[in-house]
Amino acid sequence: MLTALLVIIGIIAITAIYVIYVFNRLVVLRNRAKEAWSDIDVQLKRRYDLIPNLIETVKGYAAHEKEVFEKVTEARARAIGASGAAQKAEAENQLAGALKTLFAVSENYPQLRASENFLKLQEELSDTENKIQASRRFYNANVMEFNTRQEVFPVNLMVSTLGFQKPEFFEIGEPAERETPKVNF
Repeated sequence: MLTALLVIIGIIAITAIYVIYVFNRLVVLRNRAKEAWSDIDVQLKRRYDLIPNLIETVKGYAAHEKEVFEKVTEARARAIGASGAAQKAEAENQLAGALKTLFAVSENYPQLRASENFLKLQEELSDTENKIQASRRFYNANVMEFNTRQEVFPVNLMVSTLGFQKPEFFEIGEPAERETPKVNF
């Protein structure tokens, strides 16, 4: 009888230790995904901060392109206000499209393309786009690891009980939108 009791206590202890291990591992993976998302946020904020300066620079040379400026400003506002990976990705795709339009318009103004301020902003925006892309890859890799860990047996049996949810990937929408905005002049 004592042996059976010790076996039961041993099984309960091993199970408890395993559940604690799984919980702690999932917490680490969730926090890595959150950290990676904050990296994306930092780079997006940097881009949001560059856009008003870019618009003002272009306005000085192309004042009659009001509709383009409004579209970029509206897309920037939507992107800033978006929450969650899916909403943020959609808003970012719209902003990237609006920026492409702005750069296409700027091609019609040779003085603008020669402007030192415009070239500097263009370079900073290109650098920021590269950093956003790298942050997106880092975030998606962490989300993949976290989601995979939640799907493997026997962890998948405990995930909902432990209160974990799968975060969404930060993906680009349509295939046409998969291109980084070109800012070369």
